[in-house]
This record gives sequence, structure tokens and C-alpha cells, in this order.
Amino acid sequence: MTLILTETASEEVKKIFENQDIPEGTFLRLSVAGGGCAGLQYSLGLDSEFDAAIDAENIFHGVKLVTKKKYDLHLDGTTVDFQDGPMGRGFTIENPNYPKGGGCAGCGGH
Repeated sequence: MTLILTETASEEVKKIFENQDIPEGTFLRLSVAGGGCAGLQYSLGLDSEFDAAIDAENIFHGVKLVTKKKYDLHLDGTTVDFQDGPMGRGFTIENPNYPKGGGCAGCGGH
């Protein structure tokens, strides 16, 4: 699986860890949930519980990013970045495997 945490996002995570005095052993976790017509829903959070049987870890620019192994197919090619500009400030998750806004025509979205 190819998953990318950009250098910009990694630096922002490091700042958060430093500014909030996050305990040693804490890492960034990316989770996925089904979103129905809205597509996949992603969440980023801090965690300290890692289970090698079900979790996969990657290190990007000194930041440990953990996901569940079962998300591998859904996250392949996904990039986690951090944007700070006129439209706002925050983490972005771009997944080329799923269209933005979902792909269901049942609700009139097309």
C-alpha cells in the first residue's frame, strides 16, 4: 500500500506534539469509515495503542502514522497534507480511488 504523509503535514504534527506536550509513544492514527453516498469518511487523531496483528505503521519525516491493515485497499495512493491559506487551515486527505462526494446516483447527486 502506498500512503503518503507530506513533509508539510509531518511538520505540523510535530508542532502539535511539541505545543501540546503530547506523551512519548503517542502517534497519528488515520481511520476510515463508510460514508454511503458521501463516500469514505476519514479521521485523524492521536493514539498510543498499537496492535501489530491489526495495525500497520509508516514513518514519514519522523512522524509515525498508523492505520488498520484492513484499510490498505481503501487508502492505497492516499496523500495526507496540511494546507494553510486563504480558504482555511487544516489537514487534507486526498484519495484518488474514490470520487469526492461519493459516486451514488440514487440521491440525485449526478
